[in-house]
This record gives sequence, C-alpha cells and structure tokens, in this order.
Amino acid sequence: MPCQNDSTGSEFILFGFSAFPQQMLPALFLLYLLMYLFTLLGNLLITGAVWTEHRLHTPMYLFLFALSISEILFTVVITPRMLCDMLSTHRSITFIACANQLFFSFTFGYTHSFLLMVMGYDRYVAICQPLRYHVLMSLQGCARLVAWSWAGGSLIGMIVTLIIFHLTFCGSNVIHHFLCYVFSLLKLACGASTAFVTIGVILVCVTPLIGCLVFIAFSYVFIVAAILRIPSTEGRQKTFSTCASHLTVVVVHYGFASIIYLKSRGPHSLYTDTLMSTTYTVLTPFLSPIIFSLRNKELKNVINKSFYRNFSQQNS
Repeated sequence: MPCQNDSTGSEFILFGFSAFPQQMLPALFLLYLLMYLFTLLGNLLITGAVWTEHRLHTPMYLFLFALSISEILFTVVITPRMLCDMLSTHRSITFIACANQLFFSFTFGYTHSFLLMVMGYDRYVAICQPLRYHVLMSLQGCARLVAWSWAGGSLIGMIVTLIIFHLTFCGSNVIHHFLCYVFSLLKLACGASTAFVTIGVILVCVTPLIGCLVFIAFSYVFIVAAILRIPSTEGRQKTFSTCASHLTVVVVHYGFASIIYLKSRGPHSLYTDTLMSTTYTVLTPFLSPIIFSLRNKELKNVINKSFYRNFSQQNS
C-alpha cells in the first residue's frame, strides 16, 4: 500500500502489538490501563496538593507542578491510543494524527527533560548558593525557566515533525511500533537524502538530552562537594534528602531512555522491542509520582491530609 505525505487521507498501520499472542493482549491491556490510571491519579494528586497548599508555593514544588503537568500530557498523547490498538483488529492511524502524536510526544517529552534540568539547577542554587537563592529563584525567574522549558520542548517537537513529514513515504506503510516512532517513520521514507536526514534527526534528538544530562551531572558534582563539607552527619543526610527524589527520577528517566536508544543493533523480535519501549512510555511516568510522593515527606503529608479532609467531609 503506497503512502504519500501529500494526502491527508493516507494511513499508517501500527504493527507493534500485532506480534503478540491474542490471548495475551487483554492481560497487558488491563496492566497498562491500571498503570495509566495510577499515573494520572498520582500526578493529579501532586498538582492538586501544590496548587491548594500555600506552604508548597516554593520553586522546588512549582517545578514539580510543571513536571507533573508535562507528564500527564505526555501519557495522554501516547497511552490511550496504545490501549485502544491493543484490543483493535485494525490498528491504523491517519497521516495527520501521526504527525500530531509525534509533535506532542516530543514536545511534552523534551519539556520533561528540560524541567528535570531546571530542578537540578534549583537544587544546586539552594545548596551551593543559599544566600542568593531568593534572588536567583524568584517567582519571575521560576516562571521564565518553566516557560523556556516548554518553549524548548515545543521547538524540538516542531523541528522533528517538520523534518519527518516533509519526507516522501513510499512502499510499505507499516510502522513496526505501537506509536508514530520517529526512527520507524524514517525507515519508511525514500529519497537520496534520507541518510542525511536521519543523521540530522539523531543530532536534534540526542543533543538536548545529552546536554540536560551533562548539566544535571555537573550540578550534582557541586552539590555532593557542598554536602561533604557539612560537618554533621545529620546535616548531610537532611540536605541530601532534598535531592533524593529528583536524582532518583533522573536516573529512572535516563536509564529507561538509554534502554531504548542505546540498545544493541543486533536482531530483536518485535515482541521484545515493544516491551522495551513501554518501559519509557508507560513505566517511567508510572514510577515518577510514586518516587516524588514517597521520597518527599512534606508532599506526602499534604496529600494524606487533603485526602483525609475530603474523606471526612464526604462522610459527614
């Protein structure tokens, strides 16, 4: 079936879950549905707690609020479509819907990475330059950092989407993935410049991620050095505890991303590739609110307090 990018009626076939045994899909559907609902609930609880509790209106929690919003939107773009296709016999997606999914998944995904970098900078300023914290991390400064994170994610999403969907797609229209994955789309493109486009897309995708990771790593080098200068063990533990949840999420985020993008290029079954991809698109968003809630006593207390207050009001 030829698929050209000049026709809004063209379709791609998402082949990701077609390789799975049909009797296995309902169980996977239920598992991913529960994880998706828990991801939404966890992030909504975090955003609700930060929004309603005045004492959480600090830079660290405002960044966490923005991070939760980006995570909700990222999962909404990918997971509902994936769940529908798992129980469908006709797993197709229109050309326009595929472009939209690619743009928004890149926008929210890279916004998430930029916000993690901003949160690392916030922890660096709080620990290494505490006297300048209220100047550097003012309300206006925090708003600008969040705005730049969203702008950066949107710019990368726009660049990648324009590059991919200005290519000519010919031959097969089958995407060997459960979403409009950029490298799967590149394999369907034809033309003499496809190899150069692939290199360009890789540079656009990888450079910001490596830049964010290097910035976070350098931030924690200075943070660890500052923590080691604290004389008391209790003081060192208390200071490091303010970074523990952020550092854990960074490790999970980049750890699962590396599983997908840095895996060996040897032969893999579609079954294995699909399960590996869900670690980043489903499992990482699922773990993030758990980590932030369990590792942050103040946030956990506010969520519990709000839950019991609402529960008591309903009972009364």
